[in-house]
Amino acid sequence: MQFPDDDNGQLLAEIAAAGIDLNKMHQVDFFILFEQEADAEKFAKEIVSDALVQKAELEKCKDTGVWEVITQVQMVPEHTLLGQAEQYIESIANSFNGYGDGWGLMDGDEA
Repeated sequence: MQFPDDDNGQLLAEIAAAGIDLNKMHQVDFFILFEQEADAEKFAKEIVSDALVQKAELEKCKDTGVWEVITQVQMVPEHTLLGQAEQYIESIANSFNGYGDGWGLMDGDEA
């Protein structure tokens, strides 16, 4: 399987090399960071009302003190779709002073 030569493509290649079937639905976690807890809470409340997102979890990073909202989307992790979802979620986060910090793929088989 060929992947574009960018960060998302590299991560998809690593996931595929680990034996994960990228042609089926997976839970993809998009990580959104906030300096202020109130902004993170507002974003988490807003984003779960979006049809794309199934769940949003708010955590505080013990090392940095930054607030993180893990936004979960069920999708086929195809390069173009991932980029579009990432940009869409980040565009909403930006209005709450948040910024994207990448994504990861988590399944019951891997947990």
